[in-house]
Amino acid sequence: MKYYILAGEASGDLHGSNLIKEIFKQDKEAQIRCWGGDLMQQAGAELVSHYKERAFMGFAEIIKNLSSILDFIKTCKQDIEDYKPDALIFIDNSGFNLRIAKWAKPAGFKTFYYISPQVWASRASRVETIKKTIDHMYVVLPFVKPFYEKYNYDVTYVGHPLIDAIHNHPSIDSTVFKTENQLSEKPIIALLPGSRKQEITKMLAGMLSIVDDFPDYQFVIAGAPSQDYSFYQQFIKNDNIKFISNKTYDLLKNATAALVTSGTATLETALFKVPEVVCYKGSWASYQIAKRIITLKYISLVNLIMDEEVVTELIQEDFNTKNIKAELQKILEPHHRAQLLQKYDILEKKLGGTGASEKTAKLIVASLK
Repeated sequence: MKYYILAGEASGDLHGSNLIKEIFKQDKEAQIRCWGGDLMQQAGAELVSHYKERAFMGFAEIIKNLSSILDFIKTCKQDIEDYKPDALIFIDNSGFNLRIAKWAKPAGFKTFYYISPQVWASRASRVETIKKTIDHMYVVLPFVKPFYEKYNYDVTYVGHPLIDAIHNHPSIDSTVFKTENQLSEKPIIALLPGSRKQEITKMLAGMLSIVDDFPDYQFVIAGAPSQDYSFYQQFIKNDNIKFISNKTYDLLKNATAALVTSGTATLETALFKVPEVVCYKGSWASYQIAKRIITLKYISLVNLIMDEEVVTELIQEDFNTKNIKAELQKILEPHHRAQLLQKYDILEKKLGGTGASEKTAKLIVASLK
C-alpha cells in the first residue's frame, strides 16, 4: 500500500516517525511519502517538504505569508494527485491539513486523521468539515472523544503517543549528561521557549529575566531542531545560561524544574515528572483574536486533561519577571513539588498505557485491507 502523511511541526514529526515505523511493521510492502521532518525521513518515508519551510505562527504572520502558504497547498495537492496514495494521513496542523482534506476526500482519496486538530479549543464549527472530509479520526486525549460524540462523530481514542516516545527514550546518567554538554554541577532549570523564531524571541527574553535571582541553579535552553545556535546567541548574556540543541528529552530527564511555552512541551515536561511553570505571550493582535475564539478554561494540556489548575499558567501580561520569579520559587519548594508530582502520576494514568502508534497503524492498515 502507498501512504501519504502530512505533519507540520516538530511534535508532528516525532509522532509521525513513530507511526511510520509501526506502519512498516504492519505492512511489509508499504511505500510512504510525507510532508514532515528529519525524524519521519529517518523512519523511512520519502520527504517532500520540511516543516521548517512552513513554520508560520500567529494570525498576523499567516496573513503576511498567505501567498507562500497558498503555493504550498497547490504543490501538495499536485504531489498527492501524482503519487495516488491508498491512504492520506493527517497529523494535527489543522490550518494546512484541513484545506488539503477538503480537496482530497471529494477527489476520491481515503482520509485519516491522527491527533485531532484543536477544534475542541476553538472553532467547533470545523467539526462539520472534519465529518465531511475525514474517513476516521484517531484521538490522543481522553476528553476529545466525548467532545466529538456531542456532534455525532465516532472517533477512536488510542492513548497518547508521548507515553511511547518517553517510555522508549534511553536513560542518561546525570553526571555523564552534564559532562558531555559542558554543564556545571548546579541543578538545572530547563527553558523550553518553543520552536519558531517569533515564539522564541517573545518567550526567551522573559524566561531569562530571572536568571540572576537564582544563582544556585544553571539555566539551560532547549534548542529546537528547526533553529541554529546562531539565533540563540543573542539571548545568552550570562555564564549561568547554557544551551543544548535537539536534546530536549535528555534535558528534561535531568532537570529540577522548567519554564515551558504552552504547547505539547507542557505535557512532555509533566510526563518526565519535572515541576513546571507554563508560559505564553503572543502579539497583541493575535492574543486579542485568540481570546475571543478560544473557549477553554486553561491553555496547557496538563490542566486540560486534569480539568483543574495543576500547573500555573502565566499568560500575556501575567508573563512578567515578578510572576516568573515567584512561581519558579514555589515549584522549587519541597512541599509544593511533592504535591505536583502526585498530580503528575494521576495525569499519566488518565492518558492510558503505551501503544498509541501501534494501535493507530494497525487500524489504518486493517481498514485498507
